[in-house]
Amino acid sequence: MYKYPKTWFLEQNYKQMKDRLYGKTLDELVACVKKYGLPAFSGKQIADWLYKKHVDSIDNLTNLSKKAREILVANCEIGVSPPSDVKISADGTKKYLYTLPTGQAVEAVYIPDNDRATLCISSQAGCRMACRFCMTGRQGLKANLSAGDILNQIRSLPERNSLTNIVYMGMGEPLDNIDEVLKSLEILTSEYGYEKSHKRITVSTIGIDGLQRFLQASKCRLAISLHSPFDEERQQLVPMQKFYPVADTLDIIKKDEYLRRISFEYIMFAGVNDSEKHARALVRMFGGGNYRINLIRFHKISDSDLSPSSPETMEIFKNYLNARGVLATIRASRGEDIFAACGMLHHRVN
Repeated sequence: MYKYPKTWFLEQNYKQMKDRLYGKTLDELVACVKKYGLPAFSGKQIADWLYKKHVDSIDNLTNLSKKAREILVANCEIGVSPPSDVKISADGTKKYLYTLPTGQAVEAVYIPDNDRATLCISSQAGCRMACRFCMTGRQGLKANLSAGDILNQIRSLPERNSLTNIVYMGMGEPLDNIDEVLKSLEILTSEYGYEKSHKRITVSTIGIDGLQRFLQASKCRLAISLHSPFDEERQQLVPMQKFYPVADTLDIIKKDEYLRRISFEYIMFAGVNDSEKHARALVRMFGGGNYRINLIRFHKISDSDLSPSSPETMEIFKNYLNARGVLATIRASRGEDIFAACGMLHHRVN
């Protein structure tokens, strides 16, 4: 007997709900209103209410006729919801829990830092990439988020108005949910949407199918999870290296027509990838290029034989790279006490 994939049943739940307006692109909103017999221009009006005025009720779409609102109420819903929980770190970082209509849950992390406020958002519940150092990957993939689910982490954030930067670095591999991620990026950056700068949005990926499509469709910044310059070693940390070699990723990004800033995430593990040999290989790989390497402290997770490199080792590693023309920085660790730091997001709703 055919066995449905786990995510199939969750997708059926979405189909049984009312049409969710929030998270639809302008084209989708126009198609939606036409489906219910309303004029096409109503789609533009609804986009304005959703993404400019942050309306939370169809009854408040006051420039639509009463009849139009009645039709929409019968068939649609706005589709936004507040976070169901929040945990606050001693350093001011906040981890918000969002429960999806399917019953799954994702986490988003708000990181205030002087005049900068970054939100790290999720694109999937769980993840199928199975990176050795990541708690999210241990869950496996539970559900792809819709564009509305992705954007709701921003829309319903209490600190929404203070945000300066958005990073797709939470739960999930964004390019494994490429259709919905691109829709969310369109809404975030378009004139009819939130009109945010592409330079303030970064999408993180290990480099899988969809990378070339992302580069062609979006001008947002890109971060590649690297973690080792050596293929076999990287495959031990990032199993998908076997199917998507980092050399292929580099070939793709070198052809990027927008010449956006691209960074490489490099979590440092004691005795694994923090030697001078690794630093020399990174210089050969990136010397002369317009790239940044973000060195990240490993946050110990349960049942892992990996350990973090010492602060002294990370400083030496950074200085070696910078002295040889490769821009490297050490990312400050935030929210570890509430399991909000890099690689620690992991939540189940039973």
